[in-house]
Amino acid sequence: MNLAWMAGLIIFVTLMTMLLAGLPIAIALALSSICAILPVLELEPALLTGAQRIFSGISVFNLIAIPFFILAGNIMNRGGIAIRLIQFAKLFTGRVPGALAHTNIVANMLFGAISGSGTAAASAMGAIIGPVEEKEGYDKNFSAAVNIATAPTGLLIPPSNVMITYALVSGGTSIAALFMAGYIPGILWGLACMAVVYVYARKKGYRSPERFSGKEKLKVFWQAIPSLLMIVIVIGGIIKGIFTATEGAVAAVVYSLALSLFFYKSIKFKDLPRIFIDSAQMTGIIIFLIGVSSIMSWVMAFTGLPAAISAAMLGISKNPFVILLIINILLLVVGTFMDMTPACLIFTPIFLPVCQELGMNSVHFGIMMIFNLCIGTITPPVGTTLFVGVKVGNTRIEEVMRPLLYYFAAIFGVLLLVTYVPALSMWLPGLLGYV
Repeated sequence: MNLAWMAGLIIFVTLMTMLLAGLPIAIALALSSICAILPVLELEPALLTGAQRIFSGISVFNLIAIPFFILAGNIMNRGGIAIRLIQFAKLFTGRVPGALAHTNIVANMLFGAISGSGTAAASAMGAIIGPVEEKEGYDKNFSAAVNIATAPTGLLIPPSNVMITYALVSGGTSIAALFMAGYIPGILWGLACMAVVYVYARKKGYRSPERFSGKEKLKVFWQAIPSLLMIVIVIGGIIKGIFTATEGAVAAVVYSLALSLFFYKSIKFKDLPRIFIDSAQMTGIIIFLIGVSSIMSWVMAFTGLPAAISAAMLGISKNPFVILLIINILLLVVGTFMDMTPACLIFTPIFLPVCQELGMNSVHFGIMMIFNLCIGTITPPVGTTLFVGVKVGNTRIEEVMRPLLYYFAAIFGVLLLVTYVPALSMWLPGLLGYV
């Protein structure tokens, strides 16, 4: 067995063992990566290099946007913006079976598009809609599964940090084109989950008695306009080149803060310290996860595991359909163990040239890759959005996995469409002249 495959086996076995033993995810990632490099390096240089990789992994300019988007998400949650988006979403769900679950999906898409964070969407929407669903008789595992399955749509519907990372590592792919390309796949993800909800809710008899009068609908729409304008300001500003993605995150913070303090008046200045502390804590968790994921990314690159995987893949077949299917499978596996940013940094240079030889546009490949890695955020063992959704839903992973399987089937179906129908990703950027 060569070094690459030995490292992969060590990572897989040690990581699964540590997770089953109950170790924190970040610690398990770091230790399993160190164990995989020990056949090559002694313990002391391995530990020193691992520490260096943590710092280098988080010393990326684009990551500055993360704390600001998290802060914006917390402000929106505490400041009443999230609840207004939920009320706005209810206008579209009406009294169809599973109306509250449909509302959760639409609200996740809207909130994710504003905050750019799947974990923020899962946290905000799950905390608000979950108790209401439970009160109306919804099974809490079903509710948690809906919230978890659709929270990543905000990573496809811009703004999205991973799209910016991909644009840089792919050699200058247009960020604006990627942003536009993410809309249809992200919306299709949400619609596929809504189809699952409809079938399940109709079977269980989940219906909402709530109805809006014409006056109430107008009021809800009017109150939601300022919140929805944030999408126009942030995305419009980035696409037009008025500011960068990081500056857009700052703009989202300033706008949401002004909206919550002075327009909705739903938070006070005395509430800000708690919001800042909560945001700092969540930022620390996410950044640390990214940092330790960088150790694994370095170990994999050092041992040549990605190259070995790529060579094995090309040795199987040269049929484009087969190769793309293999890439999807590999990315799905990678996404379950690695953070999106390190995975994007490592596997883009490996898979993009192969796909370009097949005539695939870099924008199309970027959306396919990000779609795969988004799925990884809601799958064990290291799916951060999965763990946030489970915690907010007051349930356990083993209880929520069964209802999640139905959503996975629907999401995988959309993934295949995105992979084999380029127009789903390329039509909107082409219409706007970005590709």
